[in-house]
Amino acid sequence: MIQGIFHYEFLQNAFLTGIMIGFLAPLLGVFIVVRRLSLIADALSHVTLAGIAASLLIEKYFTVMAGLNPLYLGMAFSVGGSLFIEKLRGVYKHYQELAIPIILSSGIGLGVIFISLANGFNTDLFSYLFGSVSAVSRTDLWVIFIICLLVVLAIILLYKELFLLSFDEEHAKASGIAAKSIHFIFIVMVALVIAASMRIVGILLVSSLMTLPVAASIRIAKGFKQTIFFSVLFGEIAVMGGLFTAYYLDLAPGGTIVMIAVLILIFSILSKKMTVHKQVQ
Repeated sequence: MIQGIFHYEFLQNAFLTGIMIGFLAPLLGVFIVVRRLSLIADALSHVTLAGIAASLLIEKYFTVMAGLNPLYLGMAFSVGGSLFIEKLRGVYKHYQELAIPIILSSGIGLGVIFISLANGFNTDLFSYLFGSVSAVSRTDLWVIFIICLLVVLAIILLYKELFLLSFDEEHAKASGIAAKSIHFIFIVMVALVIAASMRIVGILLVSSLMTLPVAASIRIAKGFKQTIFFSVLFGEIAVMGGLFTAYYLDLAPGGTIVMIAVLILIFSILSKKMTVHKQVQ
């Protein structure tokens, strides 16, 4: 595969995209898990599916839109879903977690309707559902690169605010932090990363890349910054290991990435138990 990367553009696209996704997804995943919003990735991924299906439906009935990249409409739906989640969190102030299953259900419903109108699944839709290395284009690569720059810049500039909001939202509001604005920026970033990740991991598996590396790092990290470091490290190992394994064994890359992330999680749990057992002895 290493030789192929230098000769084939689709492998270059997949490799570089994988590096960025392996970095972005766990980075935002740490803040998502700490804020107990783990299911938000599932909700937005299903909304993204509705956007992809809508784009493929539009292409079918309007040939003028045949060149439209489904990634863009998927991102639009994902960002829209994130905004609706924020709106519903304000409506259900005492039951804010209700916003996520409402949007998740709406995304599934819309997706099923659009797919049925398009006369069922096709090859393009399957590649978005489960990921497809060969489907990553140079345009996708540049879009993800721009998203990566924006997310990293936002995390650097708003790190203190995001940290405070993640651990004590009430204290953060009392300190004068614009909680609504910061949370709005954060949830839009999550929506964009989820939509961008679907080419490599697939819509149905992208939430795994945001939560599994974080779950593994929590078991061994001794601080918040260390949790971020290990989450990103485990995310990169999962993505790179998954791509290489899938290439040589002819497996689905999305599923392979997720299973390596699961193995990392199991190893971290076992290693923590062994450490605690040795300390007891």
